[in-house]
Amino acid sequence: MRKGSRKPLGFVWLVGAGPGDASLLTLKAKECLKRADVVIYDRLVAPSVLSFARPDAELIYAGKEPGGEKTSQAWINETMVAKAREGKKVVRLKNGDPFVFGRGAEELEALAEAGVPFEIVPGVSSAFAVPAYAGIPLTDRRFASSFAVGVGKSAEEGNDSVDFCKLAQADTVVALMAVGELEKVIAQLMEGGKSPKTPAALIEWGQRRNKGLRLPS
Repeated sequence: MRKGSRKPLGFVWLVGAGPGDASLLTLKAKECLKRADVVIYDRLVAPSVLSFARPDAELIYAGKEPGGEKTSQAWINETMVAKAREGKKVVRLKNGDPFVFGRGAEELEALAEAGVPFEIVPGVSSAFAVPAYAGIPLTDRRFASSFAVGVGKSAEEGNDSVDFCKLAQADTVVALMAVGELEKVIAQLMEGGKSPKTPAALIEWGQRRNKGLRLPS
């Protein structure tokens, strides 16, 4: 290769897509999507959010299906780096916020080790947005002055999820990705001191029109 013939290095944005409602996407996130040559997106990213990408942008699905096929994290990291080395502007689009159970830290490390320039674009996390849409405040000075957030099921096989016994002392507890682990989460919260009469709500796909709020009987 002749001197000066190498393509300039591209750029990667790690972008939070928010909890599903496209109107909650940040202005910065929209700007990045409009500039991106490549968008690598997760399973939970809403189609309405992807609509902000350029019509000619390359869209790459990198979803992890619960109990089904999963795109490996190693492949995602390699793809981000490879596209950036082609001189392309890349958006790594992640539901919620990249650093709230989004494995953004692992992707940041991969980019840094490869010498690829990047920027973090925070997003609205479902941890507080979805309860708010359901009319549930995480804090209320009359009743709740603390809250804790844990993940019900680990993203990696062999890794344990959070021990909710340790989180039970918070006034409000949010368990993300916990629908399949509900009995375990409830048992641990009660073991940690929560009363069986503690008010609770189960919300799945909280900001999709075909899904909504379900209250335990």
